[in-house]
Amino acid sequence: MEKPAASTESPGPRPVLGRESVQVPDDQDFQSFRSECEAEVGWNLTYSKAGVSVWVQAVEMDRTLHKIKCRMECRDVPAETLYDVLHDIEYRKKWDSNVIETFDIARLTVNADVGYYSWRCPKPLKNRDVITLRSWLPMGADYIIMNYSVKHPKYPPRKDLVRAVSIQTGYLIQSTGPKSCVITYLAQVDPKGSLPKWVVNKSSQFLAPKAMKKMYKACVKYPEWKQKHQPHFKPWLHPEQSPLPSLALSELSVQHADSLENIDESSVAESREERVGGAGGEGSDDDTSLT
Repeated sequence: MEKPAASTESPGPRPVLGRESVQVPDDQDFQSFRSECEAEVGWNLTYSKAGVSVWVQAVEMDRTLHKIKCRMECRDVPAETLYDVLHDIEYRKKWDSNVIETFDIARLTVNADVGYYSWRCPKPLKNRDVITLRSWLPMGADYIIMNYSVKHPKYPPRKDLVRAVSIQTGYLIQSTGPKSCVITYLAQVDPKGSLPKWVVNKSSQFLAPKAMKKMYKACVKYPEWKQKHQPHFKPWLHPEQSPLPSLALSELSVQHADSLENIDESSVAESREERVGGAGGEGSDDDTSLT
């Protein structure tokens, strides 16, 4: 099995926001992402309950941009299972209730590809989509998956969705034992619009914790599901299994946020449906689709 190796070089600052050309992240990028996931300075804790914590950080250059970091302790879930769940696009369609459409577009290297993802936003906001370059790297007993937005000539912005920009988003999975791990989700996304304060508050206080808990439930049920759905098909571990066409980096370009239309939704009020659904919905997820 062809597998990229991580270097032991010390991490340095990476010009993520100033990226001018499309590049597959290298070992230094992965180390830098890991350091940011583990950093504590400058982060404000907004939620901490039942093994799930959420922090937010306003980006200095643009106060409408926020970074969000979520961390969850996963008992009874090995790190490799969580890694598989995050990679398995067919399984995501089963457990991720926010997804509208998701698919892989092309393969760049043995540990990088390009994909499409669209998701539902809290009503009555417009739904968003994104094209990202995603890369992954096992680091001993730990794993990193991360992405950033790119432009693909065959997938321009759609009229029915707002094209968002992932400046940098990803997961750090750290093994804490044979059957336990901790996952950290770190995201800096430009939603391309002025969002109302209730959306920012709801994301950190309710939506992010709920998404993490739903992910945990999906992980618990994944081994049984996978046994019935191509159990040996894991192209993220065995790149020779990938059915995706190859794509040259030169076909892609960086998706700069300022080249996309901004949508002003700052005065949009939360719908009654969202308020009612958000009041007691943490434990009401329907898991029947995971069987």
